[in-house]
Parts: sequence; structure tokens; C-alpha cells
Amino acid sequence: MYNTELKRYFSQELLDWYEVNKRDLPWRRHRDPYYIWVSEIMLQQTRVDTVIPYFHRFIERFPTIQSLADAPEDDVLKCWEGLGYYSRARNLQAAARQVTELYGGVMPSGKDEVSGLKGIGPYTSGAIRSIAFNIPAAAVDGNVMRVLSRYFLIEEDIMKVKTRTKMEELVLTLVPEGRASDFTQALMELGALICTPKSPKCLVCPVMEHCTARYEGKEESLPIKTKAKPPRPEYRLTAIVEGTGVHEGKILIRKRPSTGLLAGMWELPHVIVPASANPAVMPEEPAMSHLQGALLEEGIPVLPIGHVMDAEHTFSHIHWNMGVYRCTWQDAPISSLQAAESAAAYETGIEQFRWIHVHDMERYAFPNVFIRILHSYFSS
Repeated sequence: MYNTELKRYFSQELLDWYEVNKRDLPWRRHRDPYYIWVSEIMLQQTRVDTVIPYFHRFIERFPTIQSLADAPEDDVLKCWEGLGYYSRARNLQAAARQVTELYGGVMPSGKDEVSGLKGIGPYTSGAIRSIAFNIPAAAVDGNVMRVLSRYFLIEEDIMKVKTRTKMEELVLTLVPEGRASDFTQALMELGALICTPKSPKCLVCPVMEHCTARYEGKEESLPIKTKAKPPRPEYRLTAIVEGTGVHEGKILIRKRPSTGLLAGMWELPHVIVPASANPAVMPEEPAMSHLQGALLEEGIPVLPIGHVMDAEHTFSHIHWNMGVYRCTWQDAPISSLQAAESAAAYETGIEQFRWIHVHDMERYAFPNVFIRILHSYFSS
């Protein structure tokens, strides 16, 4: 379909450029499939500069697949804290347990075996097999699709499965014999450093001379990509519940359910409200009254004191708008909590609660938005 000479030029020039310009990244200093696997999972939706310190910390804490498989989930989530998309960490550990049980703790190299691991899709499978094992395998992500769309002038929607399949087939025809590992990384590197989404650096691109989109003046209009739906807004009232008595100087946190968004992580008690009760515009008194009543229904007796701050956080599909209120614990005669008044923890239903001091934050994994709120509160 594509000119053989055009493809040969692309592959050779790309590899020559990579040999000179590749970044010194920690996971590139080894061919350990585990290191490459961890790095690829971390790099999903996350910038390289952000990932590097997390990668070092994670590998130091869990140096082998076996150590990751054996670790408590809370430890894994805490090590991942701040990196976001926490299902990645849970899936990574679940897959480590699969590798331990099925393959004796040794990462497999077969396509079906790697693809059968939890959290590993076509791209990650291709990346692991090509980079770690030097097997010709297509690792096609956004960077790669952008490069191919421009160089080969592929004017098809990259969000469609058939377009991705077409590019995976194309990649396999571009891999020079015996150079799968370097080629995969070179292709990723070109998309990350040169063939960027906006203002591509065409004048220093190693494959500029034969880039079809550049000749056509379409380098900035490609790739063609259907716009994703914007995240839907949600409005929440959040409580910083200050303890009394034996819990003086501490605040209340709760653990999220074991499934769903931010599963198994810790947070401040909060309630969702309709858009009409948007914390940004809702008067303070009605907001505090609503928060008090909603938490009481959950078995958390509090007295709201006042507004502390507003916070927001965007997930891939939801945007949280949060009003944060300082509250004090009320010694209310609620049967589900009476026994907990003298204890450091209690459980109601599927939720687990803890009273914590600022120093206890290191023991629990919190989503980013609650880390920001807690740091602001404890530093004030």
C-alpha cells in the first residue's frame, strides 16, 4: 500500500536519529520486562517528567514481580499516590499476582499470555513484547498515530478501531529485522519530542524530507480525531470533621468502596448535591444545613462551622466541584457510632473510618484533590 522505499527511509532515518537523541530514562537502562511493564503503565495519561520519581520509588519499594504480588494493596496505592488513574495500580498488582501464579513470577513474552494479564491492552502488550523481548509487535498509541498520520498522510479518524488496526499493520512492516526494541522506542520518542500535537518541529525532524503531510501543508491538521465528550460536572459538599475528646486535634476520614472510581482510597466525608446546589453559588447556611443532614443520614453526626475553601478535580469523565466546610463532631446518641467514640476506628456498612492527625497522612493513600485540601487545612 505504501511505497517500500518510503518506508525503508523512514525506519533507517528514525533509528539513526534515535541513537543520537534518545533520552536517558531509568527504564531504558535495563531490559527487565518488569521495569518496562511498570513504566508503560505509569506513562499512560502521564508525562515522562512526572513518572520518573514515581518509577524510582515504586521499583525501590517493589523491586520484583513477586514483591508487588505479595504487598498489601494499601501499600501499593500509597506508593502510587498523586499519580492518578489509580485503577492502573490495582490492575498492575492483580497482573503481578497472575504472573506469579501462572508463570512462576517470570514475565511471559507470548502475545496471548501478555495480553491476558489484567490491565494490559493492545498497546501495552506491544510495548512490553517489543521493548523488553525485541519481538516485532505493534505498540500504537497517540504519539505513534500522530507520526504515522502525518508521514503517510493517513486522513482517517484515529479514534476508530479500523484506523488503529490499519496503523498496527503498517508498523509491523516498518520494523527492521532485529531492531524491534529500538524502533518502538524511537517511534515513541519522535512523537513525544519532535512530531508534537501542536507546532511540530518539522525543521529538525529526521524524516522531514519525505513527510507527506508536510509537503501537503497538513502537518498541523493531522491526525484527524473525534473530540471526546467533556467531563460532566458534579457538585459535592465536603466535611473536614474535627474530633473532640480522645480525638481532639484529629480529623475524620473514610475509605471508599473496593470497586468503582478511586476504589479503596481514603477521603474526607462528602455528599453529592444537584447542580442547583452548586457549592460555588449556594449560600453558606443552606449548604451547611444540607451537609449536616446528609452526613447524619450516613451515621456521621457533625455541626458545620463555616466554609473553608473550594476545590475541584477533573477525571476523564467527571469534573468535581467541591465546597469544603469545617465541622465539629457531635456526641450524638447514634447507636452505630456510640461504640466508636472511644475507639480509633469504626465501620458502618462498607465504609471504614479513621481519625487521623497530620502525621498519619503518610499511612493512607488519598486522591490528589483530598491531598490538596488536607495540606491546606493542616498548614493553616
